[in-house]
Amino acid sequence: MFFRSYVRKFLSHLMRKRNKKGKILSRPKNQRTALLKSLTTSLFLHGKIKTTETKAKELRSVAEKFITRAKDNKLSNRRILAKTLSPVVLKKLFDEVAPQYGSRNGGYTRIIRLGERKSDGAKMAVIELV
Repeated sequence: MFFRSYVRKFLSHLMRKRNKKGKILSRPKNQRTALLKSLTTSLFLHGKIKTTETKAKELRSVAEKFITRAKDNKLSNRRILAKTLSPVVLKKLFDEVAPQYGSRNGGYTRIIRLGERKSDGAKMAVIELV
C-alpha cells in the first residue's frame, strides 16, 4: 500500500510540467517562433493589431522584452534583436518606440478584449502599444 502511493507520487513528480513558459499555440516550435516574430513586427510597425486573446498574451511578453532591450541603446542589444527583427523594424524600435518609454518600467502594451469571432467563436483582442 505504502509502496504504491510512493510510486504514484514519484511518477506525478516526473510528469509535472516544469520550466515550460508560454502557450504552444497548436504549432511546432519553429512555426510558433515565426508567428510571434511576424506578430511582433506588425505590432511595432502599426502600433496595434487585432488577433486572438491567447496570441495577444504571448505577444505581450515577447514585445515587452524587445522594448526593454531597445531602451538600453547599446550595440550588443541591437545585435541581439537584429537576429529576430528586420532592419526596418529594428530602426523604428530603437529610434521611435523605445525612447517614448524611457521613464516607464514595463507595461508597454495594452490588451483590449473584443468578444468572440463569429466563424469559430475564438476570443478576439486588440493589442496596442501604450
